[in-house]
Amino acid sequence: MAANCTFVCCEEQIDTDKAAIVQFSNGNLKHAEQLDFTFYKHTDEEHPRKKSRRMLVAESDRLSYVGNNFGKGSLKCNNLCKYYVGVLNKDTMEMEMHSAQLFKMQPFIPGEAKTADQVDDANRTYADKMDSLVEAFGTTKQKRALSSRRLNNVEADSLTKVVEQAANSVIEERGFAALSEELHEANTQHDMALYIPPCNPDAKRPVDVYLFDDVLSPAAYDELAEAGSKMAAYAAEGLQKLKDDHCLSVIKHLESLPSGREAREKMLRCCAYLHMLLLLARERRVNGKS
Repeated sequence: MAANCTFVCCEEQIDTDKAAIVQFSNGNLKHAEQLDFTFYKHTDEEHPRKKSRRMLVAESDRLSYVGNNFGKGSLKCNNLCKYYVGVLNKDTMEMEMHSAQLFKMQPFIPGEAKTADQVDDANRTYADKMDSLVEAFGTTKQKRALSSRRLNNVEADSLTKVVEQAANSVIEERGFAALSEELHEANTQHDMALYIPPCNPDAKRPVDVYLFDDVLSPAAYDELAEAGSKMAAYAAEGLQKLKDDHCLSVIKHLESLPSGREAREKMLRCCAYLHMLLLLARERRVNGKS
């Protein structure tokens, strides 16, 4: 039958009284009694960040291990939650609960790590050093911003290589001549866009998609007064000439002229302008003087 035990909560403990739970990066130890553990703390006990720094060193005849609760090699879980260890007293059958912190023990080779750090520090830029300071001592918001920037950062050399590889694959697949032709068509469309009036994509009515003054300037509208009078004569005498010119769209508008004077005059001038555009579109060669 299993024996019963009672839990005993210890008094509030300081950081030096916390139990250490170690985790070795290269596996589990079979003979932990052969290791000599030494616990170090920072000498500056007034600094709000440095006073809680701890370092645990495990030494053996073959290799030494070092773990700390700060820096790159530390476990972030110490900042996210609290750990407790129960110590059972077999005589009184009471289990005392003690606060604990985790240490990840990594092998330490004297000389190599120092030389590597010195070489790495000499090659780093000022921005890299500032990022290291933020990573070690920055606030949670600063660390989150640093991590986001590193995820979105793409080196220029890598990006250039990717673009070159993509361009070469497209050229090999489609051919240089086809790409040159597409580029020429794109440039032609760009040139045509210079003569197309600006479009209003947020227009609520069809008449507001292209403004009348953008299609036909006020100066050109005034010049069409005489041509509009001729269109009025066509509408009065008959539309046979326009039928001969195959200007069916112009005939359709002339057959349904508005009754108002200003609206009628505007429609006649627009019909004259449309008639000239249709005639010019059919001409193979246009003389600027005409």
